[in-house]
Amino acid sequence: MHIQISREQLLKPLNHVVAVIERRQALPILANVAVSVHDGVVQLTGTDLEIELVATTAIDASSTGAMTLPGRKLYDICRALPAEAVVEIRQDRDKAYIKSGKSRFTLTTLPAGDFPSVEGGEWQTKLEVRQQDLKQVIDRTHFCMAHQDVRYYLNGLLLELSGKHLRAVATDGHRMGLSEVELIEPIAAERQVIVPRKGVLEIARFLTTSEEPAVLSLSSNHIRISVQDLTLTSKLIDGRFPDYQQVLPVNYKRVVRAQRTALRESLLRTAILANEKYRGVRLALQPGTLVITAHNPEQEEAQEEVPITYDGEEVEVGFNVNYIIEALAGLDSEEVELHINDAHSSCAILAPERTDTRYVVMPMRL
Repeated sequence: MHIQISREQLLKPLNHVVAVIERRQALPILANVAVSVHDGVVQLTGTDLEIELVATTAIDASSTGAMTLPGRKLYDICRALPAEAVVEIRQDRDKAYIKSGKSRFTLTTLPAGDFPSVEGGEWQTKLEVRQQDLKQVIDRTHFCMAHQDVRYYLNGLLLELSGKHLRAVATDGHRMGLSEVELIEPIAAERQVIVPRKGVLEIARFLTTSEEPAVLSLSSNHIRISVQDLTLTSKLIDGRFPDYQQVLPVNYKRVVRAQRTALRESLLRTAILANEKYRGVRLALQPGTLVITAHNPEQEEAQEEVPITYDGEEVEVGFNVNYIIEALAGLDSEEVELHINDAHSSCAILAPERTDTRYVVMPMRL
């Protein structure tokens, strides 16, 4: 097998593929990238047995063949080469010889036939969704996913397909994020799947803000996202996601409206002196003013006052400041609304007169 390709053509797909590879692997071949050439198309594949990412790029070549190369070493070599370099890769038995200008590298290969493949099975649901829409719902919710929670179904993102809508929901038990968009074409059957954390982050990484469609395919155990020259296949989490509808209170006694940027900046400043472990801040609602205070074990204190639209009774509620800051960052409106009942109830954060994106944050004792 012998190919000649520009550094840029190789580096871009390789950058996506190596992100899937884990640094510590039980099987040596999982540290490799599968490289195949057929009909003038180079295909790069990386997998950790849970997720598989395939990237393709067209080249002017008549040779065919397949091999596997150490993924991160190949990526580091390409990244270190000059911008306009041409890379030549030639395989001879169990060695691959890489040549570019006056640079020479020899890498050990493993048989391409031993490289594992993630089989998706029969794709029961297939639809198109605009890349920017899919990226939007993931970006606005993924930070609410749990990280290594024993409730394994929380370590992922719920994707719900219903009629004309695609909805993403994530929760770690202390907060929840929900965002939805309209599909290009409505679907007949409703479907819920839980995509694991790593798969969610990789999908968000390669999606763009274009209106070009992404093809979303679902089988009983896998999800596949295809955009242009990239295809990611991920196993699904086999579990039952909590009934998030029960966490969305309908009637609130107190509604606070504030400028989103001003509120977020005040919270960021207050957070500097919040307890590093618990990250708690106290929000005191007063007519026309929100007073934000934070304390830490060193007896230090921060206080901010934010003008708000509110004329109800005074109430104080404690929250994890990071949860509020991230929720405000997930919204794109000039103003935000905080819906609160009392000091012991959850707080809903959303844009005024919009329900496509909502956050619910549980209170904490301070």
